[in-house]
Amino acid sequence: MKLKNLSILAISIIGGFIGSNIVTVANFFPSLLEPTWAETRDNDLVDSRGLFVNLTTDDTWTTNMAINFAHNALVDGHKPVTIFLNVRGVHIADSKTLPLKDGKIDFNVHQSLQEFIKDGGKVIVCPICARQAGLKEENLINGVVMGEKGEVLPLLFSPNTVTISY
Repeated sequence: MKLKNLSILAISIIGGFIGSNIVTVANFFPSLLEPTWAETRDNDLVDSRGLFVNLTTDDTWTTNMAINFAHNALVDGHKPVTIFLNVRGVHIADSKTLPLKDGKIDFNVHQSLQEFIKDGGKVIVCPICARQAGLKEENLINGVVMGEKGEVLPLLFSPNTVTISY
């Protein structure tokens, strides 16, 4: 009988300890109690988040993946969606280059960028990288803009923006 009472007491003490520690953990790590992305998929907060795609290559496979990812996010209602072309990525906006096509993609890279822009996306070229590549503003395909001072960082550091790099 004493052993049974001792077991109940031990379970009560352990339960109290675990319970109080769960509260402590929840206070210090509230994100553990926040809903996951899957749980908030239909929540307006998720849908209002923007996307900043950092594209640093002119590789057509990678470029098509980045443009399609950005375009899908835009079509799904995320705004703003910006593709930032820098380093070698500036070459894909050059109207003087042959617009490349990769794999079974329906559009070439220039067409994909212009469809993205037509649907409300923004494509910005890094002016320093463009200068390094010998690319001038008049050489950009329609709809692509040369970045201006103070334009990119507010987009990148907005608390409602998610960033992905290709």
